[in-house]
Amino acid sequence: MGHKILVTGGAGYLGSTMVPELLKAGNQITVLDNFFYHQNSLAHVCHETNLKVINGDIRLKEVMIPAMSEADIIIPLAAFVGAPLCNKDPVGATTINRDAILMMLELANDDQAILMPTTNSAYGSGSDNNFCDEESELHPITQYAKEKVEIEKVLMDRKNSISFRLATVFGMSPRMRIDLLVNDFTYRAVHDKFIVLFESHFKRNYIHVRDVTRVFLHGIANFDSMRGNIFNVGLSEANLSKKELCEAINIHAPDFMFIEAPIGKDPDQRNYIVSNEKIEGTGFKPAHSLDAGIQELIKGYTMIKNTKHGNV
Repeated sequence: MGHKILVTGGAGYLGSTMVPELLKAGNQITVLDNFFYHQNSLAHVCHETNLKVINGDIRLKEVMIPAMSEADIIIPLAAFVGAPLCNKDPVGATTINRDAILMMLELANDDQAILMPTTNSAYGSGSDNNFCDEESELHPITQYAKEKVEIEKVLMDRKNSISFRLATVFGMSPRMRIDLLVNDFTYRAVHDKFIVLFESHFKRNYIHVRDVTRVFLHGIANFDSMRGNIFNVGLSEANLSKKELCEAINIHAPDFMFIEAPIGKDPDQRNYIVSNEKIEGTGFKPAHSLDAGIQELIKGYTMIKNTKHGNV
């Protein structure tokens, strides 16, 4: 039996991949999105009778109350995602990423399940051996990470919530973003053929956009045993430095040159090794490797040759 699910930001990078799979699983889906990027990323599922689309702003109570009223499950994807976009419009970022979510949590009734993406960028920066699990102390650096941490604390005060601390997402999506690290580096490998790396030893974890969909489906199917918990979600075999990522891309783009800068500082100071043991203990295992994702992106970038597919 399907659920009635509200997906805010459902036409975005994550949502445009997730919503078709939620529909395929027999759910009734309401997408609330302001279509900020003028995208038609859900055009291919508009024929679905179980899909409802609302063009609206999650910051408005008069929009959220009716949208939430019939939902069994809420998946809040709408966000200003990443440090560059938040830096460009910090006021807009706070109203979307913090204030609107706090309002949503206040409006939600106790029986509604909320499955929310947060971020493992909350772990911040550390030494080369900075190993993090869900119990590790958080050191968010950016406005985006700090506000996600604030929201996660309130979210976990509810009994019917799950927080998925997502690794850096990669892969093709109907609402594409080329500014994410794997997507960006692969784009540069295809079109620019080179990149200059600052602090190339900095490590982070990665997860395919389709595996993000899979973990949300997994959370819905196993909600009773998973609720009230925070889970890191990433590829355990892909805790890689930026140099190692370039080497992985280089296998499939042999003309790609990368140079390590002897001086300079990366504006994004994330550096950590993340444990995904907790989510794997629930029976979830990512299905899409970094290698397969790079090959997928290379194919996709034969169709994408401009920079409009980003957040800034």
